[in-house]
Amino acid sequence: MPEKRTRAPLLDVCHSHVRVTCTIYSVRSVGPLIHPGEQSDMGRTKTVRSNSFAGRPPAVRRRPGTDLNRTQPRGNRAGEKEMLGLRERKKARLRQEIIDTAVRLFRKRGYEETRIDDIVQLLEISQPTFFRYFPTKDAVLGEVGRRGFACITEHLKNELSSEATTGEHLSRLYQELARYAEADRPLWHAVVLSGAMDPVRSPDMREHKEFALGLLREILAQGQKRGEVSRTFPVEHLAEFMDGLYNTIVRQWAVDLTGPHKLSDRVSSAVEFFLRGVRP
Repeated sequence: MPEKRTRAPLLDVCHSHVRVTCTIYSVRSVGPLIHPGEQSDMGRTKTVRSNSFAGRPPAVRRRPGTDLNRTQPRGNRAGEKEMLGLRERKKARLRQEIIDTAVRLFRKRGYEETRIDDIVQLLEISQPTFFRYFPTKDAVLGEVGRRGFACITEHLKNELSSEATTGEHLSRLYQELARYAEADRPLWHAVVLSGAMDPVRSPDMREHKEFALGLLREILAQGQKRGEVSRTFPVEHLAEFMDGLYNTIVRQWAVDLTGPHKLSDRVSSAVEFFLRGVRP
């Protein structure tokens, strides 16, 4: 009895899923396998309409939701920008709320007695949320430090724009700064302890510090031109001396290092001491 041969299973390919389209243009030696204008569909030849635009690639059908050559409506782009703007405003608002809450607690309880837990509990946020905005408790006072330098800069500019002697400039400047600090001693106590305005401990403050020193150098340089300030020392050194003298007095006053005293009185004495030392 003849042996039955087992046929290999045929690959069932659905015509609707796989279509092989090829057009081979004529070669003189061998005729075209498929005439131009015909389409091979799994062994069956069909005649299709020729495209009137020769050489044009067939149109690509796009599925809904694909990114191919998608043109985003202008309204969507505007909406995304608005959402980004809203998100940034929310972040800025929360950041300012953290600063305001921390400063309020520093004034009420003191800087050393205020914990990060106290700040987040009052704001009803988590510690990870706090740390997304500020790495430490000290960093919260960075904004206060920037405001402090902005105040100093404003007063220095006002003095440069007014007509006065070097002594009058320095006396008015440092008396105003002393009154500004005396009006909020608990906060300045926190600023001193955290080093928020110290360019050594807070590198972000170096640019603000240098700008303020530059304005002070201008005041002293004008004094040298008028013959009110000695030319024995360069204005760079003189500005550092006056700035260091004032900062030392404020730090000692803020932490009560030299006993209770009025800051404005101590600052007045310091300015007089400096002016006597720089007379020609």
